[in-house]
Amino acid sequence: MDQEVILFERVKHTSLNIVYFEMWEIKYRPIGIIHTPFKQVEGTPIQPKAGYGVEGWVEVYPKYSEGLKDIEGFSHIILLYHMHKIGNFHLLVKPYMDDRAHGVFATRAPARPNPIGISVVHLSGVEGNILYVRNLDIIDGTPLLDIKPYVPEFDRPENVRIGWLSKRIGRLRATRDDGRFINR
Repeated sequence: MDQEVILFERVKHTSLNIVYFEMWEIKYRPIGIIHTPFKQVEGTPIQPKAGYGVEGWVEVYPKYSEGLKDIEGFSHIILLYHMHKIGNFHLLVKPYMDDRAHGVFATRAPARPNPIGISVVHLSGVEGNILYVRNLDIIDGTPLLDIKPYVPEFDRPENVRIGWLSKRIGRLRATRDDGRFINR
């Protein structure tokens, strides 16, 4: 089977009479590597705001460097990456900023069915296929899946609710990864 092919199984949800497609397999290839001062999971900030001022760089593989044209005009970029150090996921997790379990989709816990990370970082400079970035919460050597420009008019919604985090958000800057989700 070609690794680029996505296979679907047609599934009908009988009680709602809805047809949807369940994906069997998707494969991505990294477009680069993210370099940061964080050599281990433990102690890493859990969100970019908590990594304020932390500098690093993104090495985009040369075959993708043409895709960086005009990126220097953006102050911030969105990095999508594979969280390669994460172990098995559970649908109920105890997140870093709470002592009780929540559904994984109501958290930012890294152990997920698809361990894809997303971070909005400050773009400090561009030299060829190297992007200099800061405000990092990513482990050194993390495989980069995609880059998108951050555009507030596209990405910043209005009238936001933050659920259970509203009572815990003050803990963000001091909270660090304690290793609870890593692959051991």
